[in-house]
Amino acid sequence: MKALVWHGKEDIRCDTVSDPEIEHARDAIIKVTSCAICGSDLHLFHNYIPAMMPGDIMGHETMGEVVEVGSGVNGKLKKGDRIVVPFTIICGECDQCKRGNFSVCETTNRNKHMAEKVFGHTTAGLFGYTHLTGGYPGGQAEYLRVPYADATHIKVPDGMSDEQALFLSDIFPTGWQAAAQCDIEPEDTVAVWGCGPVGQMAIRSAILLGAKQVIAIDRIPERLAMAEAGGAITINFDKESVVSRLNELTDNKGPEKCIDCVGFESHVSMAQPDSVLDRAKQMFMLENDRPHVLREIIYVCRPGGIVSIPGVYSGLSDMVPMGALMNKGLTIRTGQTHVNRWTDELKRRIEDGQIDPSFVITHTVPLAQGPEMYRAFRDKQDSCVKVVLKP
Repeated sequence: MKALVWHGKEDIRCDTVSDPEIEHARDAIIKVTSCAICGSDLHLFHNYIPAMMPGDIMGHETMGEVVEVGSGVNGKLKKGDRIVVPFTIICGECDQCKRGNFSVCETTNRNKHMAEKVFGHTTAGLFGYTHLTGGYPGGQAEYLRVPYADATHIKVPDGMSDEQALFLSDIFPTGWQAAAQCDIEPEDTVAVWGCGPVGQMAIRSAILLGAKQVIAIDRIPERLAMAEAGGAITINFDKESVVSRLNELTDNKGPEKCIDCVGFESHVSMAQPDSVLDRAKQMFMLENDRPHVLREIIYVCRPGGIVSIPGVYSGLSDMVPMGALMNKGLTIRTGQTHVNRWTDELKRRIEDGQIDPSFVITHTVPLAQGPEMYRAFRDKQDSCVKVVLKP
């Protein structure tokens, strides 16, 4: 089969690789009908996340048709079913899964000894996302083996298109969880840093959850226009002060709820000297992350507010203002997404017409064009916000 394969930093190729096979009783094989490039994939593209190996298959936003099932799936899937595959692989049986904390499943990371050394405890296995999270082949391919398939799947309702359903795999529940963690109240101002695909979903989720106003912060005109179309007030940080504008919009009190959809790759700009220092520290291996956005959020968030962090952080972040965080009494909530916790509600909202997640798609191309679309997505070429690949 054809698949997008990691060969090193900024080197992804469309290669011919072996077809997946049933390896365990709870496995299923799907023929991929749609997959997507995620902003998190760019972290791997840049080789910022450790434990990628040449030959690893990329991708964790995938859906398709079941073509084979293992004997242990116990009737929960059958050939011909259309399913979305969450990026988190879950057993459904461990203590964390029973609590709904699916992204920290205790069972599915087959390299849990590595995760325990880095994080203190294991987290769930993830598709196409380094050997630190299990080294599972990803879904930017013609076929995908789904481990623990009886638990790790979302059945697609009849009449729902691939484009509507695909983002249930990651970015829609990620944006939703980011907003849900904010405990939004009717008078709240919610500020969202980063208007990429997850940011777009967080913006619309905050609006659906009843925020009084949502403010979106970015520098890319196409992203800001998409955020504005979704109902947000926008701030272009290249053209105005984020702190001053947020104070203006909140009577100098700051937003009650802040969402960091940027993570560890904050934009480097001479107008933000801390981001330049972070980049220098990265080059000398003195720091993993560029947490400019996190610093700014802690500074502007209203005392007693909530900071929600769906953006990925890779390791050690320097100069995080813990004094401000503690003295302002801020609450931080973060984590990889517990995808299946939100599935039923999000499917219902799509079916009811409250939201159509396909709004974020700007490019749909064959799988073979994936390597060039990684570069287009990274460089924001051709107004690229979200890429869907068709194997």
